[in-house]
Amino acid sequence: MAAVGIIPARWAASRFPGKPLTPIAGRPMIAHVVDGARSARSLSKVFVATDDERIAAACRDFGASCLMTSPAHPTGSDRLAEAARSLPSDVDIVVNIQGDEPLIAGGVIDAAVAALRGAPELSMSSVVHAADANAADDPNRVKVVLDREDNALYFSRAAIPAHREGAPEPARWQHVGLYAYRREFLETYVKLPPTPAERSEALEQLRALEHGYAIRCAVIDGWRSVPVDTPEDVARVEAALAERRG
Repeated sequence: MAAVGIIPARWAASRFPGKPLTPIAGRPMIAHVVDGARSARSLSKVFVATDDERIAAACRDFGASCLMTSPAHPTGSDRLAEAARSLPSDVDIVVNIQGDEPLIAGGVIDAAVAALRGAPELSMSSVVHAADANAADDPNRVKVVLDREDNALYFSRAAIPAHREGAPEPARWQHVGLYAYRREFLETYVKLPPTPAERSEALEQLRALEHGYAIRCAVIDGWRSVPVDTPEDVARVEAALAERRG
């Protein structure tokens, strides 16, 4: 059985139109994401799923495989599910790799796949790392509380867990927007109705938790998520790239 990575990429993001083609260190952001995904040993193939010919053309220019999808999808997971329907029958795990994580590393993807393969009773997995010092009050940095088996209890844009004076300092985890799904569950997931917490937080993964599905989180060290949520984040990514290359 095989795992495949799919990178949903759309042009018409309300906060940052054309984000996948934003130049970072002289290359489109989506090219950096594809490079990172291709370095994952657990993936047999990597695709970009898009509804926009400009993105598809750019991907062809740097040799990435594209799957064209409908422009009507409300979420990246819906785009992922449509793209996954065209995959070979031997694919049992589909990994949703966010197109705004230009510094994604293959080992991070491998950790998510390993977490799911190691828990046959579960339907999906994700990744966390220790929260950055400035993440607590940044709504673009999603925080998560884990149980003793590293399953997610809750995701939030708020600073969780709260720390009461006099209590031991809690572990603080920052979520990486990457998900590994069992292929059959992906179809179930996109048919689940949206849920109150999902709508309140604007965090799609809460739909799974609110419907009673566990999300196993691989805890990683030695790598930090540097996503591009706003145009101002490009400078942060370029600085991180320069530091790593140095």
